[in-house]
Amino acid sequence: MTPALRKLAITAHVTFSVGWLGAVAAFLVLSIAGLTSQDAEVVRGAYLSMNLISRFVIIPTCFAALATGLLQALGTPWGLFRYYWILLKFGLAIFATIALLIHQFAVMAVAAKRVSGATAETLFSAELGPLKTELVRAPSLAILLLLVAASLGVYKPWGLTRYGRRKQQELRKVQQQPDNDTPLGVNIFYAVMGLLVLVVVMLHLTGHGFGGHGH
Repeated sequence: MTPALRKLAITAHVTFSVGWLGAVAAFLVLSIAGLTSQDAEVVRGAYLSMNLISRFVIIPTCFAALATGLLQALGTPWGLFRYYWILLKFGLAIFATIALLIHQFAVMAVAAKRVSGATAETLFSAELGPLKTELVRAPSLAILLLLVAASLGVYKPWGLTRYGRRKQQELRKVQQQPDNDTPLGVNIFYAVMGLLVLVVVMLHLTGHGFGGHGH
C-alpha cells in the first residue's frame, strides 16, 4: 500500500476497534441494569436496547475492525503470519467474531424475544436468572479479550515466527545479490554494441579496418 492508503487503513482499524470496545462497554452497562434493576420497564428497555446495539453496532464494527486489520496485515511488510503477536491478535479477532455471532443468535435474540411481551412477574422470575447472568458475563469477557488484543498491538511481544524468520532471510539474500533486473532492451543494446566492437577488432586484426590495406 502507498503511505497515504496505509495511514487511512490504520485510522479506520483503530476507529472501528475503539468503536467495538465502546459498544461492548455500553452493552455491559445495560446488561448490569437489566440484572439489578427492580423496574420492569427499565429491564425490558435494557434488553431491547442491548439487542439493537448488538445487531447494528457491535456486529458491524466487529467485522469492520477484522477486515481493516486483515488489510493492514496483507498490505504492509508486517504480514499476517510473520509475527507471533499479529497471529495471536488475528486468532483472537476470529474467535471473538464467532463467539459474538453465536451469542447474538443463541442468547441475545432469545432474551429480547422473551422480555418484549413478558409480564413484570416474568421479568423478575428465577427462570430468567441464568439468562441475565450470562448477558453480564459474556460482555465482561469480551472487553477483557479486546483489551488483550489492544495490548498486543501496542507492545508487539515475542518477535518473529519461524515463517517470518525464513522470509526475512530470503529478503536479505535477495538484497545481497547483484541487481540483474536490467531491461531487455538495454541488454539487446549492449549485445549489439559488443558485436560491433568485436567486428571492428576483427577487421583491424585482418588489416581491413578503417580503409586500411593489407600488405
